[in-house]
Amino acid sequence: MPPKSAGSAVDSSRTAYGDEEFSRFLRRGFLASSGYDDVDLERPVIGIAVTTSSYNTCHRDMPALVEAVKRGVLEAGGLPMTFPTISLGEILTSPTSMLYRNLMAMDTEEMIRALPMDAAILLGGCDKTVPAQLMAAASSDKPVLLEVVGPMMTGSWRGERMGACTDCRRLWASHRAGELDTDEITEARGELVTTAGTCAVMGTASTMACMTEALGMMLPGGATPGASTGERLRHGVATGRRAVALAEQGGPLPRDVLTRAAFDNAIRVLAALGGSTNALVHLVAVARRAGVDLKLADFDTVGAKVPLLVDCKPSGQNYMQDFHHSGGLPALLKVLEPELDTTTIGVTGRALHELLGDVPARQQWQSTIRSLEDPLGPPGALAVLRGSLAPNGAVLKTSAASPHLLQHTGPAFVLDADQDIASVLDDPDLDITPEHVLVLRSAGPKAAGMPEAGALPIPRKLARQGVRDMVRVSDARMSGTSYGTVVLHCDPEAAAGGPLAVVRNGDLIRLDVAARRLDLLVDDDEVQRRLRDYVPPAAPQRGWGRLYAETVLPASQGADLSFL
Repeated sequence: MPPKSAGSAVDSSRTAYGDEEFSRFLRRGFLASSGYDDVDLERPVIGIAVTTSSYNTCHRDMPALVEAVKRGVLEAGGLPMTFPTISLGEILTSPTSMLYRNLMAMDTEEMIRALPMDAAILLGGCDKTVPAQLMAAASSDKPVLLEVVGPMMTGSWRGERMGACTDCRRLWASHRAGELDTDEITEARGELVTTAGTCAVMGTASTMACMTEALGMMLPGGATPGASTGERLRHGVATGRRAVALAEQGGPLPRDVLTRAAFDNAIRVLAALGGSTNALVHLVAVARRAGVDLKLADFDTVGAKVPLLVDCKPSGQNYMQDFHHSGGLPALLKVLEPELDTTTIGVTGRALHELLGDVPARQQWQSTIRSLEDPLGPPGALAVLRGSLAPNGAVLKTSAASPHLLQHTGPAFVLDADQDIASVLDDPDLDITPEHVLVLRSAGPKAAGMPEAGALPIPRKLARQGVRDMVRVSDARMSGTSYGTVVLHCDPEAAAGGPLAVVRNGDLIRLDVAARRLDLLVDDDEVQRRLRDYVPPAAPQRGWGRLYAETVLPASQGADLSFL
């Protein structure tokens, strides 16, 4: 039997056979069949979570990134070992990838715990993969780094630069309005998603990549390099090298990185980005896993002084390529330095103020990242609302909303998630006006897994009259690439007996963003009477859907499972 090494990850956790030495003997025997000898197995073992899938087109080029990461591990003297986890492709997962975020987090956490490794690198990118991996990391007791595939490049149609998926929604709205015919929308479709990578705008994927870097769970400069670039691969190599150093040093561990100060910094960065509303749900979930008391209201107060600085769709006009070429997140952090806690220490092991010392001052030639003195928009890019329609909170992305609708009172037009919504809204005889408030209910976590259905389409008859925005209210989410005056994440959700459950057609709803209010203008006694008669939709009866519905927390608490 080869000499025993107390420092080898291969020997640190054993399959339970009731005989530890036999377990060690058997493990090394089977590893020998894959070509590993005892010299290999004395190296620091770096587990690499791989989410390549034919169903996840964003991760199409991940195999090249995996090889780059492995090369970095090998160069630093480590042993790379890949392992698969669930891969959540946003577009091909039914009914919504959000339903499976917590399942992926569990899968990843359990594999980090179950498999022998000294440190882990988690490769993701698409919307729910990064939040799930952050949640898993927060629950881990091993060093962890995250690396993303990066955003796609833009395309061009009829001389217009475009990219998924804000432009997808804009062009589809034009098609619904009769401005683009079937041949034109089909032709444009071929230029919307031209390369591998996540959406080309500041949607949820890029927002969460930026949040990961801001939190310190990713090496600097990793959030924005394009998926198809050499810079992305070089960052992967650096990540592999750093993972070996973390394994040898034993940290910092995720719990050392994911501090309250780190989350506060991330909230300020989120405000400057005008990032996805989904980030609120995800960051609260990660904070809960990390033992940090982060509340929904903190997103409105911590970042209250930070204006919108990044000119990226849907809150601006540019794309992730432009943000990256302007310096990416390090350049934004440099601009935000007066507003940040620069004592935080991430996976580099260096304090933020040291890292920012290596970043040049804002370059005057670029306009994608604005200065604090000359912002793109005022503070409050994301607003947390409360009121009689959302007692525990709701969320609105003001930077992507219509200014004239930020204070609005109108009659409700109610839709249930199980209706054929498109056929209702496409009815040419629909009795509806631009003043109406579209209400979608029974689309929250408990009822439906919280799909990205909140940005309801403008009724076709109004779209053809030129209406491009209406106030919309729901317990659902919307894509980070969406825009419009859309109030989301109403808590309590309808299925949990929230007031949203009993809104009726014609009830007046008042939105007052300046006052941070969302109110149902119906007498409270009448609301309570209606609630007594309310019957929630039937819950799933088996499998993951049942476990999820029975244990999921509300959106304001991150929509994680209660027992996690």
